[in-house]
Amino acid sequence: MSDSNPQNSSEEVSTDPKARTAAQGTDATNAAMRQELDEVVRQRDDYLEQLRRSQADFLNFQKRSRSQAEADRVYAAAPLANDLLAVMDNFERAIEAARQSGAEGIITGLDMVHKQLLDALAKHGVEPISAMGEAFDPNIHEALMQQPSAEHPEGTVVAELSRGYRLQDRVLRPSRVAVSVKPS
Repeated sequence: MSDSNPQNSSEEVSTDPKARTAAQGTDATNAAMRQELDEVVRQRDDYLEQLRRSQADFLNFQKRSRSQAEADRVYAAAPLANDLLAVMDNFERAIEAARQSGAEGIITGLDMVHKQLLDALAKHGVEPISAMGEAFDPNIHEALMQQPSAEHPEGTVVAELSRGYRLQDRVLRPSRVAVSVKPS
């Protein structure tokens, strides 16, 4: 008897127009839902990618900020050091003038103060740049003149006209020098 029941026969269900319409409606609904789900998944992936980029950007920002803060801390003494370099130049000129006058007691006192000033600058990372007898380096020396010299190879610093200084790895002021050239 089950063969005569139209509800159990798959052929009769598929040929029934109402059943076909319902199946097509279900297929269309499923397709629309799949399409909507695909769109939602795509949006989710886009949002996750944006989140990851934002996190990476923020981490890079934090690293740059820490690096900049460290550089600011290390080089904070630069403005004061630059102001003191002019004082140091004048102080060294005073010592040289005292040496020429022969006032030994004054020279000893000035040398002690000069050493204290150099030590105070060194404590904050300010060091003089070595120039005399060195090969000319445009990164740390400023050539003000050329001087013929048979005893020095060409391009050697033969006179230091003004001492240069650096703060850590940065040049505060280049050494102003005379550079040897071949005699003519």
